[in-house]
Amino acid sequence: MIKFLKFVPVQLTFFLIFGILVGKHFPFSVDFVAEILLFLILLFGIVYYSSKNKISTISFAFLFFAITIFIGIASITFQKDKNKTNYFGNVFEFSKSSNPTAYLQITKTLKDTKYYNKFEAAVIQLNKTKTSGKILVNIQKDSINNTLELDDVLLTKVKFKAILKPKNPYTFNYKKYLENKQIFYQLTLSKKQYKKLPKQRITLNGFAFFIRKEINKSLQKNGFKNEVLAVINALLLGQRNFVSSDLLKSYAGAGAIHILAVSGLHIGILLWLLTWLFKPLHYLKNGKTIALISVVILLWMYAVIAGLSASVVRAVAMFTAIAISLNVNRLSNIYNALVISMFFLLLFHPFYLFDVGFQLSYLAVFSIVWIQPKLVDLIKPSYWILNKLWQLFTVSIAAQIGILPLSIYYFHQFPGLFFVANLIIIPFLGIILIAGIIVILLSIFNILPNFIAEIYNFIINFMNEIVAFIANQHQFLIQNISITFWMMIAVYIFILVFFKFFEKQNFKRVVLVLSSIILIQSIFIFQKYKLQTTNELIVFNKTKVSIIGIRSGEDFKIYTSNNKIDKYSEPIKSYLIGNGIYNVVISNQQRKLLAFNKINFLRIDSLSLYPVKLKKPVAIILQKSPKINLERLLKTMHPTLIIADGSNFKSYMVNWKNTCIKNKTPFYSTMQKGAYKIVD
Repeated sequence: MIKFLKFVPVQLTFFLIFGILVGKHFPFSVDFVAEILLFLILLFGIVYYSSKNKISTISFAFLFFAITIFIGIASITFQKDKNKTNYFGNVFEFSKSSNPTAYLQITKTLKDTKYYNKFEAAVIQLNKTKTSGKILVNIQKDSINNTLELDDVLLTKVKFKAILKPKNPYTFNYKKYLENKQIFYQLTLSKKQYKKLPKQRITLNGFAFFIRKEINKSLQKNGFKNEVLAVINALLLGQRNFVSSDLLKSYAGAGAIHILAVSGLHIGILLWLLTWLFKPLHYLKNGKTIALISVVILLWMYAVIAGLSASVVRAVAMFTAIAISLNVNRLSNIYNALVISMFFLLLFHPFYLFDVGFQLSYLAVFSIVWIQPKLVDLIKPSYWILNKLWQLFTVSIAAQIGILPLSIYYFHQFPGLFFVANLIIIPFLGIILIAGIIVILLSIFNILPNFIAEIYNFIINFMNEIVAFIANQHQFLIQNISITFWMMIAVYIFILVFFKFFEKQNFKRVVLVLSSIILIQSIFIFQKYKLQTTNELIVFNKTKVSIIGIRSGEDFKIYTSNNKIDKYSEPIKSYLIGNGIYNVVISNQQRKLLAFNKINFLRIDSLSLYPVKLKKPVAIILQKSPKINLERLLKTMHPTLIIADGSNFKSYMVNWKNTCIKNKTPFYSTMQKGAYKIVD
């Protein structure tokens, strides 16, 4: 591992990542970054040649790594759409016209919701100005019959809306998720609000979409439909949009969600198959090189057909590097191949760094390469089948060790039977993938025998049933796990030093292991202290439902008039996980007065009943659209604050806000500003 860290590409990748992080969180102008980078390169050249090629090691390293950091800053700065002069948000027409005439080109089909079909589109023109940049497009389901395809051009004249922040703490931040994909605005359209124009050009993604469409037509003719067709699309074509939410939950609960994404596992199997097919070329002159080029070309052709998604691109890039390592008989340097693939991926696609799939993918592969050989040596089964099962088991364990802290941090759950699903499915996944490729090829040429289609249909259905059965063992699915960012980092430090100690036992490594344990304990004690000493009142924002919570250290009491609300309901669930709170009491009593931080919070609901005299100071929470004369209420009670939650009619809140402004009383709308919080 120490030798690995001394490898120059590892160091370059580290400083490149550091530069990307700096460029992401600090706004630099393109000109400034370009000037600094050019200055550093010129300085490096001047110092190098003025010293007659005898530059000191420290000076060389400092300048070289400084240049790498600024390459990272430049990479993300140059690729930020907002820094481009032709970005639609920067042009005159966008800022001066409330409803500009926009030409949109569909670039990606997203998973639909109950009411909308969702697409990612490029804004290619505003009025008469050519533009660039991406936007989220929501089209009402009752106004379209799935007629939109990639590369379709839409003409519309609707106001662009900014993506809003989440209105409650610790809930999924869709705004941040889309920002990492450089999407900052959205459009919501009905059929009457857009016109479909002829396609202007066929892009690479559009061509791949056409191929997938023809493949799906041929599969449907051969009897594949519903969940089976959806799984084939996810398993072989990299399209998970058609998989139902229930089936996705089953695969996630069984710890087998990676099977439904074209990832390193699938590309690794495909690489093995292609390497085996082209092995006879090795006996020809330059045969190895020809075979390697052929394999790499076919891998990238497959990546194009699968839609060039982030997961497909990183997997193919990763295994392209591995294929090259295998070709030069340098499998021992697989670490180097992985790091080099990561370096170039981040160099050209710096936003991949903030993709959860990218992080989990590389962590899993590095863990398998580093940890699995140590685990597999613990036991040496005598029988071949037991030995293979043990190897497969250790691969699953190694991958889980690598991704577990990050996975819990993002998804707050741990599938206890993950190894069962992997032991049952993974040994046969290669056969399933190869058979799937054969089925697709035969169906395209319309020569797929019915019995083969029926067998493959049965196999996919059987795999789905196994996954559903494992996922239904709810006692083994640990959910609602709370872990902070710094605790996650501390756990990774422990994993790193523990397996270094596992490699070689000495006093220095014992100290490192013990120090990492002390670090985890220190973070735990600090978080426990913070949890026990924090008190707050929060008015959540939820449409048609009123929810108020009062937190006293580790205890949380919820006041709501809806008896269907429990601790697993959003936004309560996210709040509890985010704070690590497990002691929850829910009250459905209509308690009018809540005291917190020496303030009396008066709840006024649809009954519009309230006491006239109260001990001051008083803050009023309006719920369920009460029909009250707010101006009279303000003059008689003199509240310090009016809070209107998401259960009220929007028209009422507009009037209340105007009344408060007139009477110089602070007004807080959770629908506009998000949940209201006051901390003691």
